[in-house]
Amino acid sequence: MPTPGERDDRARKGADETARHQVKGRHETPEERADRRWTELLQEVRVAQTGVQILFGFLLTVAFTPRFTALAPTDRTIYVVTVVLGAATTGALVGPVSFHRIVTGRRLKPETVVWVSRLTVVGLVLLLATVASALLLILRVALRGPAVPWVVAGLVVWFVFCWFALPCWALFRYRARK
Repeated sequence: MPTPGERDDRARKGADETARHQVKGRHETPEERADRRWTELLQEVRVAQTGVQILFGFLLTVAFTPRFTALAPTDRTIYVVTVVLGAATTGALVGPVSFHRIVTGRRLKPETVVWVSRLTVVGLVLLLATVASALLLILRVALRGPAVPWVVAGLVVWFVFCWFALPCWALFRYRARK
């Protein structure tokens, strides 16, 4: 017959095994899952950060070029909106770094993953708006034709399809199979 200490050890091992198998398809504890999801999220944010930093850096230099003074008032407005969107995008996509830094060591990794994931989605939406606005400005200056809004709208639809619609469709389709 097991002693009370042995029973406690068995109960702990059983609880550990139950926690380890709570996530279907992977044999990981909630902490391991949070670590994995954090690492994946960090890699995704790094890709988006690089793109937005290059775009934002480019946008900041445009105001100091000789052709900037020749822009029509509408184009200057589009430029200002684009720069503000770029700044907001940078804030949203760099936000996960400060979020993590502030809450590190407080055993909030699962919650951090949720909030940083949401912040990243906001950053991606802002990035889409920044890219659309930058395209509108560049194509207005380069082409000056009535097709410009249609080209930009088509590209926005393409981005929405690639970034949001396709992943949502896959999520819906493959969840329905289970």
